[in-house]
Amino acid sequence: MTVPHHPEAAPQGVEAQYRQALDQGRFLIQHCAGCDRAVFYPRMICPHCGADALAWIEPDGRGTVYATTVVRRKPDAGGDYNVALVDLREGVRLMSRVEGVAPEAVRIGMPVRAQVARQDGHGLVVFVPNKEAQ
Repeated sequence: MTVPHHPEAAPQGVEAQYRQALDQGRFLIQHCAGCDRAVFYPRMICPHCGADALAWIEPDGRGTVYATTVVRRKPDAGGDYNVALVDLREGVRLMSRVEGVAPEAVRIGMPVRAQVARQDGHGLVVFVPNKEAQ
C-alpha cells in the first residue's frame, strides 16, 4: 500500500505572522486591549474575554521554569535534552527548552530569559538561565 505524501501546510494568518517574526529574530506574543491580558499561542480571538482586539507585543522575555523533564537519547542521536514549561512575566506559559546548562541542571523555579535561536533555517524560542536574577 502506498501512503500519499502530504507536505505540511504552511502556517497562515496569525501563526504565519508569529513564525515570520521568529524567522527575523523577534519573539512576539499578543496582548488583548479588551481585557488587558497577554495571549500565547497566537490566536484571532482572545481566549480570556472573546475580544478580537489583539496586538503584537515584544515580551520582557524573563520567566520562571514551571516544570521540566529530561528526554533521554543515545549520544549518536544528539544526546539528552530538556523540555520545560516556562511562565513569562506577562502571564503566559510556553513549552520550550533551556539551553546553556546540562539537561539535569534545569530546576523548577529557575529564572530564565527567552532568546530566539535558529534551527533548520527557522527561528524558535529557547530559554537560557537568567544569571542577573540569581
